[in-house]
Amino acid sequence: MESFREDFIRFLESKNIDGAALENAEPHLFTAWLQLFSQVHPKSFVAQKLYQINQVRRKYQLKK
Repeated sequence: MESFREDFIRFLESKNIDGAALENAEPHLFTAWLQLFSQVHPKSFVAQKLYQINQVRRKYQLKK
């Protein structure tokens, strides 16, 4: 699961989302997304969670 976690964090960064902030603020959401991400292709994950990704991006924007 740890390698999936690292892949998921990189995926979130590619979507301009601060994964650490999301994990700290909403651990249940982070865990649910991580489990789904480990089971499906990233494109499928985006297709299923597109609107939620946009909402989460607004709340946990990655600082550059």
